[in-house]
Amino acid sequence: MSMIDSIRKQMTPIHPEGYIFVAGFAIATLILGSFFGPLGWIGTIATGWCAYFFRDPVRYTPLDDALVVSPADGVVSSVGYFTPPPELGLSTEPMQRISVFMSVFDCHVNRAPIAGRVTKIAYKPGLFLNADLDKASENNERNGLVIEAEGGRFGVVQIAGFVARRIVCFARQGEAVGAGDRIGLIRFGSRVDVYMPGTARPLVTIGSKAIAGETALAELRSNGPRRNFKSG
Repeated sequence: MSMIDSIRKQMTPIHPEGYIFVAGFAIATLILGSFFGPLGWIGTIATGWCAYFFRDPVRYTPLDDALVVSPADGVVSSVGYFTPPPELGLSTEPMQRISVFMSVFDCHVNRAPIAGRVTKIAYKPGLFLNADLDKASENNERNGLVIEAEGGRFGVVQIAGFVARRIVCFARQGEAVGAGDRIGLIRFGSRVDVYMPGTARPLVTIGSKAIAGETALAELRSNGPRRNFKSG
């Protein structure tokens, strides 16, 4: 393997959603740098951050239908029972929910927490409060998916934050998704909630670090076989 191939293998690709932003930062850097050198260096750092923000690394998802994997990179900010958004039609009673908060330094590509079929997608406009606040679940702009799986019905809600102004959903109603499949992206700092049946047993706690498509947030059974993994 050549040095160039080795470097290419180690590089994390940029998601296509980020191309226009990285290009915009780069063009602005060239223009500013032509007027004042230090601004060019600042722009170079900003362009590097933008490329880093839109990174889309390969993830290795455990192949176990009894596991609920994290839909987002970040820190677990909430574990408990909460009423899901009414537009999802999941339940009028509280369901078990785990929330993952993404900072502007986390990867923002969202992934399916479990294998199943997307039976509903519901977008709701709203505010742009700090996504780490509990009331963000009710008041902020959000996009929700309902996934029918063997273990029951699950809700995945992308929530915009104070900086985030754009929720992108890749999934389509009626299509099948596998655990760890890419389902969306949020720009630039936000949160994803996962609503699960009460039989799910949380495997994380508030403050736990989560990696999208890899970290098991909960388990639908107490004992299971040895886990295999897929990449994607």
